[in-house]
Formats: sequence, structure tokens, C-alpha cells
Amino acid sequence: MHKQITSYQNPFIKELFQLKEKSRIRKQSGQFLIEGVREITLAIKGGYNLSNILFLPELISEQAVTKLTRTPTELIEISKDVYQKLAHRDTTEGVLAVAKFKEHEIDNLKFNSNNPLILVAEAPEKPGNIGALLRTADAANLDAVIIANPKTDLYNPNIIRSSVGCVFTNQIAMGTTSEIIRFLKKNNIHIFCAALQASKDYHTQDYTIPTAIVVGTEATGLSDEWREESTQNIIIPMHGEIDSMNVSVAAGILIFEAKRQRDFK
Repeated sequence: MHKQITSYQNPFIKELFQLKEKSRIRKQSGQFLIEGVREITLAIKGGYNLSNILFLPELISEQAVTKLTRTPTELIEISKDVYQKLAHRDTTEGVLAVAKFKEHEIDNLKFNSNNPLILVAEAPEKPGNIGALLRTADAANLDAVIIANPKTDLYNPNIIRSSVGCVFTNQIAMGTTSEIIRFLKKNNIHIFCAALQASKDYHTQDYTIPTAIVVGTEATGLSDEWREESTQNIIIPMHGEIDSMNVSVAAGILIFEAKRQRDFK
């Protein structure tokens, strides 16, 4: 028999609301909220440990919820008031899960391939951009996404939403710029930095070797350390009036050029 909670004054629901709203609380507890059937399914596929699943029976049946999980997880039936308090968007399917953080240490990163293709993003701030980068990485089936000097916590609801759950299926690591450069060099991975200075057109380079494509923010670009340590700085030629484009669009162009070269190798 599952539990029922009908009041958003319930202490457990108040805790979950804090998880939804505050990065500090997520980090302290090592837990976060996931919303939606697809996102929960991808989290399970990605090996995340779920402690609770909350569902609104008007939108999803208990039978449908139990089909989502392969391991015993506490089910909690909630009222519409509670669901609206916890849900991030109005159009989800009436189901939320409480999940535990994963470790994302750079030194724990392992590759299944001897010739990895990696995306590195330095100091991305906007959850929408991070989500879009993760979707691109998933579409290209990259070996890893590495976030240097992260400014936003990975389990921010807006990152989960904008990545449509790809935050759970990509292999993600985080660290400082120095740590990541050291890791890439130790593993003999060539570093191609998207930068204006001392750069060559992106399509003239060979990405069929172990490759990290590194992108910075639109506002400040990459730090000097990346540009100095790169194998080669690369640039996407611009033909309009401006000299930059959205970071996720630029990353997509670079990644799929690397994929194209590898497909025809």
C-alpha cells in the first residue's frame, strides 16, 4: 500500500519544494527532483538511484508508475495542490521522482573508446545553453561532456528540462580548467579550442584522433589557459555582421564536423 500526501504543508513536501528551488539545499542533501515520464525513464537508464516517486492519480495511474521503475521505490500518491506546488511545468504527466546525485569527478572519467570525442564547456551559466549542449552531445553520442569551472548546479530543474533528460544519459565530469587540461594531456587527447586568436578554420583540422572540442561563453569566450594549451585554436567563419553565435549552435557545428570526418575515415 502506498502513502498519500494531500497537504503541501507536509514537512516532506516542504523539503522537496526546497530541493526544487534552491541549489544549496540540493548540494547539502545530495538529492534533486525529476519531473516527467521521459526524464525519469532516462534517469533510470543512466543508473540514477530513485528514493521516491510521487504521482497524481488524475494524470497517471499507479500501474503506469510502477512500470517505470525496475527497483523497489517508495510510491507516494499526492493531491493536485501538492503536484502544482512541486511541478516545474504545467504539462507534465503527473509524476515526479526524488533522485540521488552522482559523482562527476574528472579523475573518475572512463572512456569506452580508445579514440574518444569529448565536448568541454568552460563556465557555462545559462541552464538553457547547458541543456542544449547536452542534447547535442547525446545526438552525437559523444564519449563525455566536461564542464570546466561550473557556474550552475547540474541538477537545476531548468537544465533537466532543457536537456529533456540528456543530463542523465551523457557521461558528465566537472573540474577546474587546470584539472581538465591536465586530464586531457595525460590521456593524450588533442585540444581544439573555439577561439578568435591564432585560429584556423574549423574544417581544416583532423578530428579523427582523440579529440576534445572546447567552447566558452558568448560573453567572454575561453580563458587564456585554454588558448595557450590548445593543440589548435579553431574558428567558424562568419559571413554576417556579428562575430559570434550561440554556444550550443557553435558546438553543434564543430561536433558534427568531427563526426562527419570519423564516419568517412
